[in-house]
Amino acid sequence: MIPGGGQPNMQQLLKQAQKMQEDLAAAQQELAETEVEGSAGGGLVKATVTGAGELRGLVIDPKAVDPEDTETLADLVVAAVHNANASAQELQQQKLGPLAQGLGGMPGLPF
Repeated sequence: MIPGGGQPNMQQLLKQAQKMQEDLAAAQQELAETEVEGSAGGGLVKATVTGAGELRGLVIDPKAVDPEDTETLADLVVAAVHNANASAQELQQQKLGPLAQGLGGMPGLPF
């Protein structure tokens, strides 16, 4: 039988929620510090983003630069950034997914 007439131990629930919040903050900090790379055009353009999706670097191989065709270069840049962001989202799912699932069962939390 559960003490207190079936009511969950509020202090225990608050401790669990605080631990989950701390774990979530730590995972978000780790994501902000972790860098992932994406590329396009067979590596002619490389973009580096954080796990949180912040663009940190962009490397363009001189072979990709054609003054007569800047549209292709722009497309390669967009594709490289998109590729890097896809990797960042995958990393977010790995780091935050289990934490968000744990929080999903807690009443009043928007997960």
